[in-house]
Amino acid sequence: MSFSWTCPFCNHKATITSDNQSCKMHQFKGGNKHGFQAVKVNIICCPNDECMEYTLDISLHDHVETGSGYKHEAKRNWSLIPQSQAKVFPPYVPEAIVTDYTEACAIQHLSAKSSATLARRCIQGMIRDFWSVKKGRLIDEINAIEEKVDPMTWAAIDAIRKIGNIGAHMEKDINIIIDVEPQEANLLIGLIETLINDWYVVREERKIRLEAIVGLAEQKHEARKNA
Repeated sequence: MSFSWTCPFCNHKATITSDNQSCKMHQFKGGNKHGFQAVKVNIICCPNDECMEYTLDISLHDHVETGSGYKHEAKRNWSLIPQSQAKVFPPYVPEAIVTDYTEACAIQHLSAKSSATLARRCIQGMIRDFWSVKKGRLIDEINAIEEKVDPMTWAAIDAIRKIGNIGAHMEKDINIIIDVEPQEANLLIGLIETLINDWYVVREERKIRLEAIVGLAEQKHEARKNA
């Protein structure tokens, strides 16, 4: 079975087939105290000739009885290579922001509250760096950019800041550890990825396009002068 896939190392989009993937299910012989379980090992090799890195994931499955037989129901998943699902961003994204984001991803499944703390610090770092806003509290800095960002971006930021403990603690020091659900930590990480792309990547791509236009215009101008 083929499926669409994006390499976490080079961001190359590809269709993965049996030529690029190895997937094996290993059952516990005789079961264990948790019932009949199995471990799945999944390896995908990037088909991009300039990358050719591989990912290695292991997942734990329960052997669940159904009306027509059995099925493997996933319980936990571990990403061994790379160690998290963090995306790779270009070097022009500030290092401190990438570091906080990467660490938030790495610890997400071990401690959602620690991941959320790093994510909040990352969001504050982006607001301060990109918008030159510094008011002390994250909630005040978010409010300060409401008129600066596009409506859809603001709607996403506003929605997340209204979530339970995340919203309540945006009014306090960003380094305070707060209890959040894993899905809430995942929402924060998703917001960070969107903001990095919308603010830094789009700006850089626009800069490159405009510089190309200016460069081409200058070449035409010089060519006409020397004609």
